[in-house]
Amino acid sequence: MSVKIYIDGQEGTTGLKILERFEGRNDIELLKISEEKRKDSAERARLINMSDYTFLCLPDAAAREAVSFVDNDHVRIIDASTAHRTNPAWAYGFPELSAEHREKIRTSNRVAVPGCYASGFNAIVYPLVKNGIIPEDFPVFAYATSGYSGAGKKAIAVYEGDDKPYEYGSPRQYALSQQHKHLPEMQAIPGLKYAPMFNPMVCDYFSGMVVSIPIQTRMLPNKITVQAVHEMFAKHYEGANMVEVMPLMPEDEQKAFFLASNTLSGINKLQVFVFGNDEQILLCSRLDNLGKGASGAAVQCLNIMMGIDETTGLV
Repeated sequence: MSVKIYIDGQEGTTGLKILERFEGRNDIELLKISEEKRKDSAERARLINMSDYTFLCLPDAAAREAVSFVDNDHVRIIDASTAHRTNPAWAYGFPELSAEHREKIRTSNRVAVPGCYASGFNAIVYPLVKNGIIPEDFPVFAYATSGYSGAGKKAIAVYEGDDKPYEYGSPRQYALSQQHKHLPEMQAIPGLKYAPMFNPMVCDYFSGMVVSIPIQTRMLPNKITVQAVHEMFAKHYEGANMVEVMPLMPEDEQKAFFLASNTLSGINKLQVFVFGNDEQILLCSRLDNLGKGASGAAVQCLNIMMGIDETTGLV
């Protein structure tokens, strides 16, 4: 028996990628809106209430409006906007964080898909806090490199156009005022007392990202080794299908290693790396911002909500 699925915002980058991941599946029936009615509230409301599951791939205001359209108790919403990610009434769509997160996704009618940067950040910081390695008031700093696909259709057109500005060929730092839209969930989900500092960079390649978090161990309340940190991550993500803790490299291997940001482009997985030494530890996560950082995470949540193999359509 198939379930009915509607994607509100099916022409956006995330919506199109979700559609791609549904190709070949016979357990779903897609409800599609006609081009001329994409912004027709009455038609959107009709399709939302016809569906069993609706994906919201919309700006925040439109996502909140779409939720207000729901008048059918059986409709389950998976929101890929920032609108509901810190709302405790909504399940946070990162099942690998804990058994509690997975169970809430399974049973909830409202799931908020994490942001791409926040997925990489929380994959590292949530276990650090929950396992007592860093306290809730630790001054966390993160920097990240990302492909331009997450910047939206207009930016993609500039990057891929014939008149691309010269500076677009360089990594460009942004959100310099420390007001990035992912910061609220980067603070709320791991339970940090203060917002982290975050330095994102958009680069001249299509998709994939690395989020990096440096730790000066002398600032920690308890002494810990790089080996112990790696063992903590390995235990935390043991058995995870979509999160892989990479082997701890000897110092000589680290010296020769380059961590590329686009290696997982098109792959629905997140990798965690532990680098450095007992005095300075560098923690990195690598993922596809359109995969585990967006559409792949959304489909994984759907699969869990449907009670089927969470990797369906993703491996």
